[in-house]
Amino acid sequence: VVKSIYSSVKQVSDTLLSDTGNAFRKALLVEFPHEGSWTIAFLTGTPAAAVATHLAEEHVSVYVPTTPNPTSGYFIIVPKSRVRDLDMTVDEALKYVISMGVVVPRVRAIPPSVPKTLPSGTPALEVTQSRN
Repeated sequence: VVKSIYSSVKQVSDTLLSDTGNAFRKALLVEFPHEGSWTIAFLTGTPAAAVATHLAEEHVSVYVPTTPNPTSGYFIIVPKSRVRDLDMTVDEALKYVISMGVVVPRVRAIPPSVPKTLPSGTPALEVTQSRN
């Protein structure tokens, strides 16, 4: 049992801490912890085949970090249609989370593909300038 736990922890730490690792592939916005409440999350991949076969539509695996310690958080599987890509790097998103929203990433133009309303019908915010 100890050997199994050790090898699992080692594999995770090697992936997360490696210079070439891409554990967090993209910064996202997901509805969490309930509908109408949005948070920063990181794309970690797609659900394992054993999980995906039980899901009706395409889903993605994401990690939702807690603030100010992003090493604790939630691993959730959400419908791909309910995820919004963010126009910020993974590093910018991590700084934003760790700073509890105080260190705001530089604003870029909102791509035309971003919907004017979110799935819940709430208008999407359009930021036009940086707070920095």
